Amino acid sequence: MVAEADDTEDESYAIDCPVLATERLVMRAPRESDLEQLVTLADNRHVAEMLARMPHPYGEAEGRTFLAMAASRRAGIVYALTLKDGGTFVGCAGLNTTDRGLELGYWIGEPYWKRGYATEAAHALVDLAFQRTSIQVLHASTRVINPASRRVIHKCGFQYAGQGMLNSIVAGQVPVERYRLDRKTWNSLRNWIHY
Repeated sequence: MVAEADDTEDESYAIDCPVLATERLVMRAPRESDLEQLVTLADNRHVAEMLARMPHPYGEAEGRTFLAMAASRRAGIVYALTLKDGGTFVGCAGLNTTDRGLELGYWIGEPYWKRGYATEAAHALVDLAFQRTSIQVLHASTRVINPASRRVIHKCGFQYAGQGMLNSIVAGQVPVERYRLDRKTWNSLRNWIHY
């Protein structure tokens, strides 16, 4: 596991949860009206196995627990990812406080895979993290068996920082790759990448 404790000293992670609009997505706080679609998409072992805190099976009780946690903002901020055209709920993304510092996280429902929604949401959250906090480093991680997530992380400019283990509710202890993006690199990328 990579030791990154120095990256978190004296940094404030408090971020307002504004509505974010990207080319195809509206990212907003999850709400009660998302519950049915949330449960439908989250009740998928293929999704849950790639995440630390998503249980499987996933029912209404788990959905309500998630909505309450998201509203409390105890561990960061969470966004419902909805399509600009029609408002369909397609997944979630957020910035979570971890022992390493602020970390990017996301999941997309399987019917919406391979459409670039995770990358679009991740770009917006990377910008939000660096624009609205004083962090010097943003973290991300992915299971070693998840090449799609690795591609999202690479497209956002993150650099490999080592391996570690993650305790997944569904999959148990699993190996992960850890990545980091520092403010200087983000600033450089912003000068030539147009999201």
